[in-house]
Amino acid sequence: QVQLVESGGGLVQAGGSLRLSCAASGTMFSINTMGWYRQAPGEQRDLVASMTSNGDASYKDSVKGRFTISRDNAKNTVYLQMDNLKPEDTAVYFCNADGRKTNFRSFNAWGQGTQVTVSS
Repeated sequence: QVQLVESGGGLVQAGGSLRLSCAASGTMFSINTMGWYRQAPGEQRDLVASMTSNGDASYKDSVKGRFTISRDNAKNTVYLQMDNLKPEDTAVYFCNADGRKTNFRSFNAWGQGTQVTVSS
């Protein structure tokens, strides 16, 4: 089993910042893409940012210029630096990773989710 453990969520005023962290552990052959999704009540889970193992990053349009994704591959950890937070960023944020469990078996793992609440 591959486990993802998240931290860093919380309550912040609009314009504030938070940094989310997610560490992957367990038996893995490799991790390809790590990313962050978010889900507000009654809404579908939506990709916020992702990064490939070689550092190529993608962002949801509404967070470009405010959020920065980064990875420490040696620690199997992905971060999401969130600056200039807005109330519409309020959601449960989930870490995701996909790759190879073994040379012959793939995996797709999710973290437990961490609440981010941005007040007006």
